Amino acid sequence: MTKRDYYEILGISRDATPEQIKKAYRRLAVKYHPDRNPDNAKEAEEKFKEVSEAYKILSDPEKRQIYDQYGHQGLEAEMGAGAGTGWTGFDFDPFKIFEEVFGREDVFGGDIFGDIFGRRTATRRREGEPGANLHYNLEISFEEAVFGTEKSIEVPKHGVCPICKGSGVKPGYHPQTCPTCGGRGYVEVRQGFFSFSRTCTQCQGRGTIIRNPCKQCHGTGRVKTVKKIRVSIPAGVDEGSRLRLRGEGEAGLGGGSPGDLFITIRVRPHPLFNRQGDNIILEVPISFALAALGGEISIPTLNGKVRLKIPSGTQSGKIFRLRGKGVPHLNSFRKGDQLVRVVVETPVNLTSEQRQLLKRFDDLGRNNGQPKVKEFFKKVKNIFK
Repeated sequence: MTKRDYYEILGISRDATPEQIKKAYRRLAVKYHPDRNPDNAKEAEEKFKEVSEAYKILSDPEKRQIYDQYGHQGLEAEMGAGAGTGWTGFDFDPFKIFEEVFGREDVFGGDIFGDIFGRRTATRRREGEPGANLHYNLEISFEEAVFGTEKSIEVPKHGVCPICKGSGVKPGYHPQTCPTCGGRGYVEVRQGFFSFSRTCTQCQGRGTIIRNPCKQCHGTGRVKTVKKIRVSIPAGVDEGSRLRLRGEGEAGLGGGSPGDLFITIRVRPHPLFNRQGDNIILEVPISFALAALGGEISIPTLNGKVRLKIPSGTQSGKIFRLRGKGVPHLNSFRKGDQLVRVVVETPVNLTSEQRQLLKRFDDLGRNNGQPKVKEFFKKVKNIFK
């Protein structure tokens, strides 16, 4: 499904200021908030999510720059969302954004969202609180980053209680309806001509209370645990690449959905190879004689050794390209190349015999063996004559 332009969604120009972006969001968020549209809540909620996503991206300078340059595909590549996933491919809660933008204000011990929009806060709490996302740094070798691998990691987190299965209630018992709010999760407060709704303080908006809490989790529905997780590392990942494992974060509260686990890849340096994008760089020293006379040398690659022909007269710094010997392009069949840069090594610690031979060689090559040297001094002579 083709996604709409974020600027079009908010009704602003592409050079809009942060203040204009926020102002447009506030106006449209209130207009499409589901609690303001009880007769058309489903359609309103979709528009509310769309507006929230647009604000989430455009209010973040870094994400806005990526979007301005590369559009939706650039954002999906940056945040690990699959193409066409829609707003749910991004890690945010539209109702949380709404609360952050409008702020909270206590009203007779409640909050302004319950007062203005009725039961949204209480209803969402009754559905449970989602678990937090977790972050993990995973170090792998250079070869593992190139070819891909599987790793087993141990993640400490809060998991679902195995005794009560996340309910927080002692086995054999059930949560009881909150006597204060009657299971609604909110209570009505009246003052004069005004009527306000606020979260029930006894049940904290859940609509139920636990009289017989689970002894294992003490009524929270969660316990501390360490989970072993198998992580599939795709071929071609690079330093700083981020993987997202949905549902492997903290367990939710009150039946809420679990968070996600974000894994940031760290790649150990290789003693021989460096990486530039999908290309592998290898610097190889060769002797003066080999550079002058030419020949063949054995070159290491990540797929084994290959023979490389060195033409006679090769200069230091010459780069040879081994096609298809580089890094696989992430999520495709294309591969980069290996670039071999030869560096001519100047002999050191010469014997007297070697010195005499090199002196003789230099004398013989002054006229035609060193054309670049000859051309350089010719230019110098013309400039300073």
